[in-house]
Order: sequence, then C-alpha cells, then structure tokens
Amino acid sequence: MAQTVHADGNFLVPNATFIAEVIAFVLILLILRRYVVPPIQKAMRERQEMIRRQAEDSDKAKEQLAQAEAEYQRALAEARVEAARIRESARAEAQQVVEELRTQAQEEQSRIVARGEEQLQHQRTHVVRELRAEIGSLAVELSEKIVGQRLADEAQVRATVDSFLSDLEHRDTAGTGT
Repeated sequence: MAQTVHADGNFLVPNATFIAEVIAFVLILLILRRYVVPPIQKAMRERQEMIRRQAEDSDKAKEQLAQAEAEYQRALAEARVEAARIRESARAEAQQVVEELRTQAQEEQSRIVARGEEQLQHQRTHVVRELRAEIGSLAVELSEKIVGQRLADEAQVRATVDSFLSDLEHRDTAGTGT
C-alpha cells in the first residue's frame, strides 16, 4: 500500500477559495477607499476645523475677557480717582463757603456792634442834653434857694450850668478811666 500525498492538504500552496477571498477582500478595500473613506475623512476634517475654530474663538474670547477686565479695572480706578477729586473739591468748596459765611457773620457782627455803639452814643448824647437841661434848672433852683435870690442874668445861669456839667463830665471820665 502505497501512500499518496495530496497537494490539497498543503497549507503553503493557496487554493482557489483563498484567491477568491483575497480578491473579494481587495475589492472591498477598494470600494471602502473609494466611497466610504472620503466622506469619513471629510467629516473628520470638518470636525477638526470646527474644533480648531472653537479653540481660536475660545482664545479670542479669553483675550477679550482679559481686555474687558483690564478696561473695567482702569475705569474703576478712574472712577475712584474722580470720586476722590469730587470729594476733595466738595470739601474745599464747603470750606470756602464756611469761610465766606464766617466772614459775612463777622462783618455783620461788626456792623451790628458799630450800629449799637452809634445808637448808644446817640442815646448818651440825648441823655446828656436832657440831663444838662434838667441839671441846669435844678442847679439854678438850688442856687436860688442857697443864695436866696434869683439869678437874673441868663449868662450867669448858663455859665453856672456849664461849670457844673464840665465838673460832672470830668468826674465821669475820671471814674471810667478813659
């Protein structure tokens, strides 16, 4: 019995099924490469482009946010400086108004005091005149009683009254110390 070796069993030699499978595989690859891969690659490129744009937009948004924040900080600092300037201006203006009011009050006080002194001087002059007349007549009456005679000469009466009043004024100024 002789043994025969069949070549069908050799796995190194390809058979027709294997060749048909390889050809079908290559055809499927070609079809996939021609019709399936380009849309998938196009979709992937579009997504990558969209992601790249979103990243750029995100970077721009971060820059704009940083600029806006810097602008906000600058505006806030300017507002604080302006508020401080306005506050100082208001204080200075208030101080000026206070000084003006103080000056006006002092002027008013001086005017009132001067007016009061003027009125006092006027009243004093008026009282002195009244007292001169009254004291003159009282002095004449007293002298008449003392002397027992009536002074007939008007010049003598006036001289007596003036002498008496000057004596009173002299005592008055000596008493006040002026």
